[in-house]
Amino acid sequence: MASSCGFHSDASMLEDPDCLKQLLAKANYLTPEQQQKLRAAYQLGAEAHSGQTRKSGEPYITHPLAVSGILADIHLDVDSLTAAILHDVVEDTAFSSKDIAEHFGTDVAALVEGVTKLGKLEFSSPQEAQAENFRKMIMAMARDLRVILIKLADRLHNMRTLGSMRPDKRRRIARETLDIYAPIAARLGINAWRMELEDLCFTAKYPWRAKILAEGVRKARGNRKELVEQITQSISHRLQQEGIQCSVSGREKHLFSLYNKMRQKNLRFNEIMDIYAFRIIVDSADACYRTLGVAHSLYKPLPGRFKDYIAIPKANGYQSLHTVLFATQGVHIEVQIRSKEMHVVAEHGVAAHWSYKLNGSSKVAAADQRAQEWVKHLLEMQQSAGNSLDFLENVKIDLFPDNIYVFTPEGDIRTLPRGATVIDFAYAVHTKLGHTCIGARVDKVPVPLKTQLQNGQTVEIVKGSAPAPNPNWLDFVTTAKARSQIRHFLKSQHSEHAIALGERLLRKALHLLHIADTPLTPEQQSHILTELKVKDWSELLMAIGLGNRLPALVAKQIADGITETDTTLTQPMPLTISGTEGLAVSYAQCCHPVPGDCIMGFMSSERGLVIHRTTCHNLTNFRKHPEKWIEVQWEAHIDNEFQAAITVETLNRRGVLATIANAIAIEGSNIETVSNADKDNHHSIMHFTISVKDLEQLERVLKRLRGMHDVLNADRDAR
Repeated sequence: MASSCGFHSDASMLEDPDCLKQLLAKANYLTPEQQQKLRAAYQLGAEAHSGQTRKSGEPYITHPLAVSGILADIHLDVDSLTAAILHDVVEDTAFSSKDIAEHFGTDVAALVEGVTKLGKLEFSSPQEAQAENFRKMIMAMARDLRVILIKLADRLHNMRTLGSMRPDKRRRIARETLDIYAPIAARLGINAWRMELEDLCFTAKYPWRAKILAEGVRKARGNRKELVEQITQSISHRLQQEGIQCSVSGREKHLFSLYNKMRQKNLRFNEIMDIYAFRIIVDSADACYRTLGVAHSLYKPLPGRFKDYIAIPKANGYQSLHTVLFATQGVHIEVQIRSKEMHVVAEHGVAAHWSYKLNGSSKVAAADQRAQEWVKHLLEMQQSAGNSLDFLENVKIDLFPDNIYVFTPEGDIRTLPRGATVIDFAYAVHTKLGHTCIGARVDKVPVPLKTQLQNGQTVEIVKGSAPAPNPNWLDFVTTAKARSQIRHFLKSQHSEHAIALGERLLRKALHLLHIADTPLTPEQQSHILTELKVKDWSELLMAIGLGNRLPALVAKQIADGITETDTTLTQPMPLTISGTEGLAVSYAQCCHPVPGDCIMGFMSSERGLVIHRTTCHNLTNFRKHPEKWIEVQWEAHIDNEFQAAITVETLNRRGVLATIANAIAIEGSNIETVSNADKDNHHSIMHFTISVKDLEQLERVLKRLRGMHDVLNADRDAR
């Protein structure tokens, strides 16, 4: 094949053109023999792409040379640079992978093959083609991470030269880059590429917004130039006084970062104070912490804005100290402090493995190991995905969560997505632990189960005696495992509780007809199931328990099949409520009944039996359906807790909420929710949901609140 294409590898016969000279100047870290290999690659690429041009009209070979130059900027090895020059040869020309392997070796051929698209296969849609190309790239990336580095460099140059494309195509490519390639660059720790990709995508998707924001930054730059220089000199001078060798630089935050901050926090440009960030690079990790102390003594830190990524690195190996300071003139500045070694990893991430491997850097090795672990995780997802489109969506989901690291009491580390709660942690440790979770301590302090975890916390789960996941957990859990396990458990438990309640309701209805103790023959039971069109007796009981069938009507049909039995109605006996019926019985949120209240039961479709107070304002509407009402009463002795809603009117004074909370706690009750609104300049209205055992405890709480100095009135919520 090579001979038919007329390629000769004696590149020394040709004078280097300017575009190749620029590449060789960047790749001056290579040996003369390695640079000769780049010349040979250029000769083949130029010959293969002869006559081809880009949308801009430039010769096509300028693109692969530019891609190779981007890799040379981060000092990648000669095989990567060679493959970058040839990355479109197999896809777009008559040369094959065999030709490349023959002239440049199997490693280069494998890299080119990994980047090459599946152009010769047919797909049902562009989305499927994109997904399958991505799956193929991930498989090649698992064999050699340099594949994704070449692909990222290819995408970066395409984004830099996107101006010649149609507007709709620019937006499509920018959207794909923001969805996939920029997050991959971030996940691999290549921060410089990630920021440039995001800014280029922002400009392509929203050119007018980018122009306005860039103009705002330009004006701010002029106004704050002297301030930035002053802060840089102040930090440098103080560190020199402390004997710390350092490099201090001020830099603007990139446009996409500023845009995201404005959008997420609903801020105007002039409300963003930390447009500038300062980076301090020192010699060692020890010097990083000493530098932090100096910076905090020079400018006051902003509380809650310090992050230690040295002790607990990010998932991509990034290490640095972050802090936000009050600088002069009331300006907030963000400061990053890291060692030279950390800076290499922060800028180049996994690419530093090839760039700096001769140094034997432990930080570089750690970044590479994390990248390999992530690729292994991608392979596992690929194996379980139903198709390429599912795999691509799973990867997108996997790319965006920012992970946190928390510890078990034994010191084992668990990785969770940012925003994960105590419940997510419990299920991450073990499904059984999640099912039995009733409480938690974070850093030895009791916390609510919905508490979102932070980096470095130690979490201890308090276990109950039996599995009892709460449906409300689904409102705040974030991990797929926790959500799926909770739903699976609730579905099975819901069925069991509904069957048990359905049996009680049917027995009560049959008792009214004097046939509660009359056993049904198999023939009678089969006849009833056929008439009602249900599969088995359990399904019938579940339908009754869920409110989908009225027990009185089912009992009547049973009675019709037992003609010899006296079906004269008797005085109904109320159904006893103990609070242990599970999910098949719920308590109305409109009136919050507690033991001691007079109550009624309403059969609701899919919710089962809903308990209301007889004084509930919804009673009027529900009485239009008397067939759905069930006489109920509380069991004599109940040991569960129930929610009650109370309203407290107070004087508008500092600390009154804490005083009320303390009074509620004294009576043995817990506050579940609280909301506060000003009635006027001097009075506030507070709404509490509290847990009580019965009406007697609730009355004690209200009596104590009414006796407080700042409380004008306290009563059960009338809403």
